[in-house]
Amino acid sequence: MAAPMTSPVTPAGRVLALWCPDWPATAAAMADDLPPQHPIAVLHANRVIACSAPARSVGVRRGMRKRQAQSACPEMTVVTTDDHRDGRFFEPVVAAVADLVPVVEVLRPGLLVVPSSNATRYFGGEDVLAEKLIDAVAVSGVEAHVGVADQLFTAVLAARHGAHVEPGGDAVYLAGRPVADLAVEHSLSDPTRTELVDLLRRLGISTIGAFADLPAGDVATRFSADAMTAHRLANAVPGRPPSGQISPVDLVIEHRCDPPIDRVDAAAFLGRRLADALARRLAAASVACTRLTVEAVTERGQRHSRTWRCAQPLTPEATADRIRWQLEGWLTGGRAGAEGRPDSPIDVLRLEPVEVVAAGALQYSLNGNGLPEDPEVDERARRSLVRVQGLLGGDAVQLPIRSGGRGPGDRITMVSLGDERIPARNPDAPWPGRLPQPTPAVLLDTPIQMLDLTGSPVEVTARGCFSTEPTTIRMERRGRTRGGVWELRWWAGPWPTGIDSDTGGITARAQVLLDDSRALLLSYRAEKWVVEGVYE
Repeated sequence: MAAPMTSPVTPAGRVLALWCPDWPATAAAMADDLPPQHPIAVLHANRVIACSAPARSVGVRRGMRKRQAQSACPEMTVVTTDDHRDGRFFEPVVAAVADLVPVVEVLRPGLLVVPSSNATRYFGGEDVLAEKLIDAVAVSGVEAHVGVADQLFTAVLAARHGAHVEPGGDAVYLAGRPVADLAVEHSLSDPTRTELVDLLRRLGISTIGAFADLPAGDVATRFSADAMTAHRLANAVPGRPPSGQISPVDLVIEHRCDPPIDRVDAAAFLGRRLADALARRLAAASVACTRLTVEAVTERGQRHSRTWRCAQPLTPEATADRIRWQLEGWLTGGRAGAEGRPDSPIDVLRLEPVEVVAAGALQYSLNGNGLPEDPEVDERARRSLVRVQGLLGGDAVQLPIRSGGRGPGDRITMVSLGDERIPARNPDAPWPGRLPQPTPAVLLDTPIQMLDLTGSPVEVTARGCFSTEPTTIRMERRGRTRGGVWELRWWAGPWPTGIDSDTGGITARAQVLLDDSRALLLSYRAEKWVVEGVYE
């Protein structure tokens, strides 16, 4: 922290951000009851996304593969990412802050912000308030850094460096920061912000100040819509996003629990129901929620309230997660009473959208490429998928994600709707011998016969060659697959791919062009040919 200000008087609208470094690793260590000096790393898709300070001291870094990180620190504990764990263990930290400053907004587990003006006047200065918050959080064994600034984004960035930005100095503080800081905090930026940062770097814009100096008109016409938001942040423009508005009262969801809830699983189940009900009410009002207050009231009248804020509008799944994190942290807290777990079962659960935006900001893209789609159509599709999943089971609705492998089918991992999208194999691995681009547009597994000029079957020899020259393809009619015989205009291959584990024979692939202009990818395994994919 910088030297204390000479006067405790603080302009209105100041923001204090409290950031807990490496929170996923801290939460994982708390869950396993590990000492602070024990190294720990959190993995997602077999890569390190967070690690503790002892792990970093021996060379472990974010982005490392699991094997590389373990070779750098063999005694390190490795765990997988768990958003519910992060949210549950962050609740005591939020409670400690709320004891000093009642109004708290949680941006994500590990990061929160508070309006500092009133609290500063009460405690006698921003530095005094910051020290009290750090001490209050330290009681629970959590390290925290505090940043203070005029604007929320600047305060969050300052918290990462323990900086105190003087009143009116946001633009000056941001000017010297690297342009990558515009995307350093995912809870305050669009998912495509990293692409904007990469583009700005290629254009020679290396600092936030250089980006802020660009005319707003040029930014609006030459970059994405999110670039204008980033440009406003770079210039420390005051205020919330222009689309933000205080929600009307009729959007509030209030549910009286009958019977009252005292178990985490029951609270999580009810939270998902209320999240879906809130989503329907928001959709009917053509708005989406960006700031949500979750309040629980016990039978004896004890209240527990938290406000969550996100850069992107909250989906029903994200809303349900935040309800679960908050209630799980409260229900599994320490001693009963105002400072710990509830004094009696929860009787009322209330969801209040504090800030909403236009419904167009919330989209459920089904094509996976981020292109804009009709929000109403996407919302109906999402509800239909959730309904089918509820009727047929969790694995009935699956989504494809990019995976690693040599064949086109290996490069897709199917994940159940709502589960974490983790590929079965690392898509960034080398995968020597993998099929080159382009990838088939349609994947099949249709048996065929490859014949030569005499009508005899064409096989692949032990040397990886065709037994005879192929001339035709015969396909039997199966279901919607039309049968027939097609002549080959062109073929390439075969390319051996390995040894069949069942027959011990060779496996191979080949590409063919039929006389009807269809291009197929064929696979030879178990001494038979199948159509593996169709090129378009």
